[in-house]
Amino acid sequence: MALAGLSRETLTQATLYVTLEPCAHPSQRGPACADLIVAARPARVVIGQHDPDPRTAGVGLARLQAAGIDTCLLDDPASAASLAGFLTRQRHSRPWVTLKLATSLDGCIALGDGASQWITGETARAHVHAQRARHDAILVGGGTWRADSPRLDVRLPGLEARSPKRVVLTSGQAPAADVTAIPTLAAIDSLDGVLYLYVEGGAVTAAAFVAADLIDELHLYTAPILIGDGRRSLGALGLASLADAHGRWHITERRQLGSDQFSAYLRVRN
Repeated sequence: MALAGLSRETLTQATLYVTLEPCAHPSQRGPACADLIVAARPARVVIGQHDPDPRTAGVGLARLQAAGIDTCLLDDPASAASLAGFLTRQRHSRPWVTLKLATSLDGCIALGDGASQWITGETARAHVHAQRARHDAILVGGGTWRADSPRLDVRLPGLEARSPKRVVLTSGQAPAADVTAIPTLAAIDSLDGVLYLYVEGGAVTAAAFVAADLIDELHLYTAPILIGDGRRSLGALGLASLADAHGRWHITERRQLGSDQFSAYLRVRN
């Protein structure tokens, strides 16, 4: 669409910026992007990120260069961040996984008797629904499903249609026709069409994902309350020492949501 909106004269003098290396293979969406660009013949193409898909993987870049088009590959972190789900699926055969935790100041997600509505306020809960709308699927453990029967949908006006697929981690059958059941953490690889997975717990499921090093991003909502003898946000992580806990998370965002604080962290991977 961008190429079609420009005249031939304009294109031959233009620089085209793309986040991902132009694909070298046709797909259901249309012909190969590299072929379209070669036909348009812009003066220069700046590429934010190499494509790890073996059908392209450098072939798209080489095709542009063979046509005499000036190219520049940046390996840009911002481009990679915008493509996190796609790149994780290509490189690790699984979706990008975000863990959401809503806790009290002392790290509890519920009272001792399990009562958990509501830890955070209305503004923070609306923010969670916006995050749900950005993900392809949302996952809880079987215990959370049986105890709370969560809707796991998006209830923001105008975004209801963006509700993610619902997934339950359980050894049993799917609890509803529109819910996918997976028996193990490794089975997230089998979730078709899911590039971004949102994990909402509870504590056992959340800890299992962390212990398996499957969390790429952590969203922490902290309410200004103290619960004391309540239910903890995470179960055992299998850490052998405190040294093993350090250096794993890098903060990328912090903001106030009403009376609650939101913090986002990325897993540090060498």
